[in-house]
This record gives sequence, C-alpha cells and structure tokens, in this order.
Amino acid sequence: MMQHLIILPIVLPMFTGLFMLLNRNGATHPRRLFAMVSTSLLVVVGILLLMQSNDDVVRYYALGDWQPPFGIILVLDRLSAMMVLLTAVLALGSVIYACAGDDEQGSNFHGLFQLQLMGVNGAFLTGDLFNLFVFFEVLLIASYALLIHGGGKTRIHSSFHYVALNLAGSALFLIAVGTLYGVTGTLNMADMAQRIPMLEASQASIAQVGAMLLLVVFGLKAAMLPLYFWLPRAYAAAPAPVAALFVIMSKVGIYGILRIYTLIFGTQAGVLADIAQPWAWWLGLATLVLGSVGVLAARDLRTQVSYLILISIGTLLAGIGINTQQATSALLYYLIHTTLVTGGLFLLADAIARQRGKAGARIVRSRAVTQVAPLGVLFFVGAMAVIGMPPLSGAIGKTLLMQSANAPEYKIWLWAILLGSSLVSVVALSRAGSTVFWRANRKEETSETMGALRGIAMALLIGASPLISLLAGPVAEFTEATAAQLSDTQRYIQAILPADTAGGDA
Repeated sequence: MMQHLIILPIVLPMFTGLFMLLNRNGATHPRRLFAMVSTSLLVVVGILLLMQSNDDVVRYYALGDWQPPFGIILVLDRLSAMMVLLTAVLALGSVIYACAGDDEQGSNFHGLFQLQLMGVNGAFLTGDLFNLFVFFEVLLIASYALLIHGGGKTRIHSSFHYVALNLAGSALFLIAVGTLYGVTGTLNMADMAQRIPMLEASQASIAQVGAMLLLVVFGLKAAMLPLYFWLPRAYAAAPAPVAALFVIMSKVGIYGILRIYTLIFGTQAGVLADIAQPWAWWLGLATLVLGSVGVLAARDLRTQVSYLILISIGTLLAGIGINTQQATSALLYYLIHTTLVTGGLFLLADAIARQRGKAGARIVRSRAVTQVAPLGVLFFVGAMAVIGMPPLSGAIGKTLLMQSANAPEYKIWLWAILLGSSLVSVVALSRAGSTVFWRANRKEETSETMGALRGIAMALLIGASPLISLLAGPVAEFTEATAAQLSDTQRYIQAILPADTAGGDA
C-alpha cells in the first residue's frame, strides 16, 4: 500500500471533485462534511508522505508501470512532500471557512476546489516537464471558475485580466517545453538534466531560449516583477477561502524555479548553469520594494494582504538568487510560514469586513466589529508574524535568510531592503489595525459574528506561526535536509534513471 501513497494526493481530490460535480444538487450539509473529511484525509496523506520522505530516499511512481524516461512518473522527495502537506493544511483551513456559508454563494464550489488541489499537488509531484504543464492547466482552469464564485462586477473584471495573462503564460509554457524537447529529445526532468550538459553550442543556445521562457512562465505564476500586476486585484476580489487557497498558487511558481533551475539548469548544466539566479535576485528585490509600496498605499485589508504576498514572493526570489544551500533552507522555512499566515489573513480580512457594515474591508473609520477580542488577537498575531517580529516564525525565517547572505554584494542589498519592508509593514498594519479596532463607532455595532467554523479556520492558519516558532528546531532541520537533497542533483537523477529500472526506490 505504501508504494501507492505517492499518487493519493492526486487521486483523492480528483475523485472527490468529480463526485461533488456529479452530485451538485445534493444536500448541503453532507456535501460539506464530505469535503472536510476528504481534505482532512489529504492532510493525513501529506503527513505520511513527509514521514516517508524523511529517510532521504528519492522515490518515483511509474504510472502504468512504464519506467522512466519513457513513462509518466511522480516523484517524491523532501521538497515535494513538504509542498503537498503545506497545500493540504492551507486547503483544510480554506474549506472549513467556506463551509460556514461561502460555498453556497455559487455553484460547484467544492468540486472545483478539489480539482484545483489535484492540479497543485500534481505540479509538486510530477517528474515530467510536459505533465507539469498539464497540471498547471488543471489548477488554472479550476481557478478561473473559483475566482468568479458568487459573481459580481469586480470579480468578473479581475478575472478577465487573470485569465488573459495566464492563457498567454500557458502558450509560452508550451512553446518552452517544445523547444527543450526539440533539443534534448526527452521530457523527463532527470533525463533532461543528464542531456543538457552534453548539448552542442548551437543546441545549447536554443535550450537557453527555452529556459528563459520557462523563467517568464514561472515568474508570471509567482507574480514576479514586472509580471505581478494581476495578483493584487485578482486576490483581493476573490472570495476569502478561494483567495486563501490561491496563496499556494504563487508558490507553485517558486517551486518551479527551485526545481527546474536546480535540477536541469543547476551547477552541472555546463554553459547553461545557474542562468536564472541572477534574474531572480534583482527582480526579487524589485518585487520586494514595490510590494512594500503597495502595502503602504493600500486602502483595503484584502488589497493589503495581497501586497504582503508580493513582499513574501520578493523575499523568496531573493533567497533563490543568493543560490546557496543555506539560503535555500532559509527560504523554505520562510515559505512555510508565509503561506499559512497570509492565507489566514485573507480569511481574517473577510471576517472583519462582515462585521463592519458598508465599510467592509476598507481601512476607514466605521462601525465597531462585534467580536473585538478574538478578531483583534488574530489580527495582532497575524500582523506580527507577517511583519517578522520576534519571537514568531516570520522573524526566524527572515533572520535565517539574512544570515545566508554572506557575500557583501548580497548582504548590503538584502538587509537594507528586507528590514525596510518590515518597517513599512509595521507602519501600514499599525494604521490598519488602529483604524479598524480603535477608531470605531461603538454605537453602531453589528450583530453578526464569525461563527465557530470561521474561527477554527483562522486559528488553524494564523496559529501556525507560533507553532512553527515552537518547532523551529525540527522545522529548520527538515528544511536544511531538503536544501541538501535538492542540491544533490546526481542523487535525484540516479534514483529516477538507475541502471536497472525495475525498482521504484533509490
């Protein structure tokens, strides 16, 4: 049974989603229970995969028993296991929040939600470049419908830009895959990594074009400058549980850059070695700066959280640009933290907006929220975590990343811009918190409350920050081992393409 565990993160949400779509007119409560149980099982599967990957063995699953490099394979290592579990935890918080009522604002929410999980998990687990494109399309198609869940002029307008840009990205992705296949004759990532260093000069130039096109595609998915303009509007307009799940979609782009430009175009790639890292460094810093400006200028809580995501993307890209094992370990720790906390902040912004009447999520003086204490505590913890204030996980992640910038040319830029963005975030979130919770008209309170499900969902995601801080030692040890495994490309290649391909473990 354990050898089939790798495929469960794809099969489980796929069958759940199809069942939900076929039974779209069923009773509400059983469908909600089924969705929460299925997503909880996905968390359990993620934990089992993480435990399985902790023995430092790279495993693959050959679909139809067609062995690599000819068959379609799924690959489990520390990085893919970590991303699957992170996705499952974020999805659990999102689906619990949605079951408080957001899922009934439109049709087919749970079915589409599960199909998006299928696409995201497939992207993290696939060992084939073309199937990475396929899973990208699966998650994007589901996201198109989820973005306009509940309707409304703002969502439809935002979805137009989102769909148009991602369709253009998909076209570039397909061109890049075709280009690389044309010069290497393979789509298996491990096999391609073996062939890239052996290319002739003319073929290497063509492969470089394909590699740079892939960087554009992953940069678009991750919302890297100058390709980030779609994200704040789309995420701010999306329903809260959808926006929370969308947080992991930007990390799919980060994952793609980490995987492809370490495995295929890493240090062993000859003339194509490390071609993406200089771009990631400078564009990451630029994304960080403009994200900070956006946080300061935002006049809406949802928009502010969207720009906080851009700050995190810039930080992660800068870590990739440093291009050391220590920096990779630090950015992975920071990635876990920022994904869960910013997802929780989207839910929190929606819960606050529901209790402020017409003002909604706008950062203006309005009626007081009904549940000042629980919402205020969640806002304080979430804000301190995302800013990077000790002793929460954001501070640990940023400290690790700054410590990894050993070279003077990295240290000066990263320390100044990263600490500057934290200062800007302090100012912006202090203003937002004081306006929402202190400058409120206590005579105009609303009777609406967040309810148990919404409270549990927000506590699960925002409360992850103190937990990650308490478990900082084990989490950091795992990210260090993950970074070491990621940098050992020969181990990955030998695991997928052994001399005798009859086995699935290496």
